Amino acid sequence: MHTPHLLMAVCDFVIAIAAVYIAHWLDAAPLTDPALAGDALLYAAILIVSMAAMGVYEAYVREGYTGMMLRSAVAIFLVGSIGAAIVYYLLPELALDRGVLAISAVTAFVLIGMYRWFALGLLDHEAMKRRVLVLGTGARAVKIASRMRRRYDQRGFRVVGYVGLDNAVDLVSAHGAPVISFNEPLLDFCEANRVQEIVVAVDERRRGASTGGLPLDALLDCRMAGILVTDVQAFIEREAGKLDIDLLQPSWMVFSDGFVRGGLRVSSKRIFDVVASLGLLAVAWPFMLLTALAIWMESGFRGSVLYRQQRVGLDGHYFAVTKFRSMTLDAESDGQAVWAARNDPRVTRVGRFIRAARIDELPQIFNVLRGDMSFVGPRPERPEFVTDLSEKIPYYEHRHRIKPGLTGWAQLCYPYGASLDDAKEKLQYDLYYLKNHSVLLDLIILIQTIDVVLVGEGAR
Repeated sequence: MHTPHLLMAVCDFVIAIAAVYIAHWLDAAPLTDPALAGDALLYAAILIVSMAAMGVYEAYVREGYTGMMLRSAVAIFLVGSIGAAIVYYLLPELALDRGVLAISAVTAFVLIGMYRWFALGLLDHEAMKRRVLVLGTGARAVKIASRMRRRYDQRGFRVVGYVGLDNAVDLVSAHGAPVISFNEPLLDFCEANRVQEIVVAVDERRRGASTGGLPLDALLDCRMAGILVTDVQAFIEREAGKLDIDLLQPSWMVFSDGFVRGGLRVSSKRIFDVVASLGLLAVAWPFMLLTALAIWMESGFRGSVLYRQQRVGLDGHYFAVTKFRSMTLDAESDGQAVWAARNDPRVTRVGRFIRAARIDELPQIFNVLRGDMSFVGPRPERPEFVTDLSEKIPYYEHRHRIKPGLTGWAQLCYPYGASLDDAKEKLQYDLYYLKNHSVLLDLIILIQTIDVVLVGEGAR
């Protein structure tokens, strides 16, 4: 979450608290009740979590004001209402009166809508963005120029320009990127143009090379002056939430922070898996029973409701994943593994719905409880696909250094993959998760999975 969106969340939190007080005032309830402050804080927390779950605070959401308010409406009136009902059922002494709750929701939505009208313009204001200078115009720099050129890609920064060094090839101009040159020292240029970060994206890094070597002395002066100097891989990791495998080198992975797999992390992740799985099972078991009945009825009361399929797990070990059957009984009668396609004719009517709603994945809860899977992690793939993809995509085998998950960072950031290019793109998000996984990131992914389930993104 970028700083402007964090500030937006703080303002929404304050507005939600104010909405509870306004609702009490409109309902002629006393504002001096000592429990009111706690009730308001709890309701505001529920609303903020609900809006985070709907992706309201994501920097890369493409919708404008209308789309953001639609997401806010779903968060406040649907997700927030369900969340409040669960919390108030568990903690009835903190529950708001139903009339006050309804007025609070409407008031919060109206006030947030008014505030957002001004906030969205503020988010795109130059003062809210870091000014970035890209050093390089070649193959590494074009990763930024071609893939991070849209407005919603640059919500947190603005590229001042791309600097070509000596005889370096220019590949960024074709993407509309501004190429600049100057004769003054790099530090003087940065200070004159208020540059806050330099992204090093030169192709040739040998010092003094005629093809455009890395000006280490100039960069050191900038760094000592307080200007952040960032490698292009780290910049893309931070801004796009993935590791670009075209830029990735084993040495970078060896010396970088992250990729932690210690005993404390393993234990905390296992506790998170068990707690999250039991919590989901407690809520989802009625839907699982209805799904089983629907599948059985559609198949003419014959065949299995569940199916088990071999997948690749931690460190390449195989395990049997359990899912609700969403395809016809003879979906792979020839025994050959086939990618699921858009509008796949093998998918049944019930199967199409439970895939879109991710209900077909729910039996994997038992895989998580057995320890075959984690609640959050890369998508478990079939051995046939893994063998093929490992030969064609570099670093693919490293995604199995962590347990596969019921949901994951790649599932949030990229739609369902059914091709080599899709698998390569999703691997970049899986490697980001492998490098940065933590209980906090798992919790964020778990919350934002609600958006994927409600909107149906990524399902096929």
